[in-house]
Amino acid sequence: MEFLQANSVEILAVAIAVVAVGAGAAYLYLSTKPRGCLDPENFRDFKLVDKKQLSHNVAKFQFALPKSTTVLGLPIGQHISCRGKDSVGEEVIKPYTPTTLDSDVGYFELVIKMYPQGRMSHHFREMRVGDYLSVKGPKGRFKYQPGQVRAFGMIAGGSGITPMFQVTRAILENLKDNTKIHLIYANVTYEDILLKEELDGLAQNYPNRFKVYYVLNQPPEFWNGGVGFVSKEMIENHCPPPASDIQVLRCGPPPMNKAMAAHLDGLGYTKEMQFQF
Repeated sequence: MEFLQANSVEILAVAIAVVAVGAGAAYLYLSTKPRGCLDPENFRDFKLVDKKQLSHNVAKFQFALPKSTTVLGLPIGQHISCRGKDSVGEEVIKPYTPTTLDSDVGYFELVIKMYPQGRMSHHFREMRVGDYLSVKGPKGRFKYQPGQVRAFGMIAGGSGITPMFQVTRAILENLKDNTKIHLIYANVTYEDILLKEELDGLAQNYPNRFKVYYVLNQPPEFWNGGVGFVSKEMIENHCPPPASDIQVLRCGPPPMNKAMAAHLDGLGYTKEMQFQF
């Protein structure tokens, strides 16, 4: 009887030790895992630490997070709301998609195209290193899980490339995700192409998983990409054909989005196969 009691005490002690070790490991994991610092209900201020002019009307803004170990906490394919003031001092709020991921710890970046009459464009144009940007999020209907489709078609226009770039980076940098991506990216001129160096780098580094086809309305003299507006033929040639395991994402100016939806419908892509940011 004493032998059984001793064994029971010993077994109980081992069980408690195992539970304690497991709890300790869980605590360690949770305490060391980077925490997101977004708030979906309230705006939070983030300090601008670097501003780099990429062209006459495009700049890259880098904002510091509260700690070097924190992440923004933005799910793949979602965006943030940014608050600022226009040229007459009135408040304006507009959605933007960072080009960084949660693998980029301690900061996040926005690539912004600033239009002459854009209300939020004025705010970004006036921002200087040391200023603060009010941000709220995450926002958006798109939710991505690795491997949810076999392939994505993407049709972007102008600054509509930013959500596509974010999703593309997340897929390609995940060694366990084999999703293929076919991007059609339309702009007016060559100088309007955002993130071209980064996109070309991804195409070069992941040639079997990522293809990009540029379309220009006003191309330079020597140009081997598409010319004019994105057509049904371009979509047929550069996007995966309709299937239950593919999806075509689109993001651009409203007239372009409307035209692309009509093209996709005409080519047999169902509503389930399409998503508009």
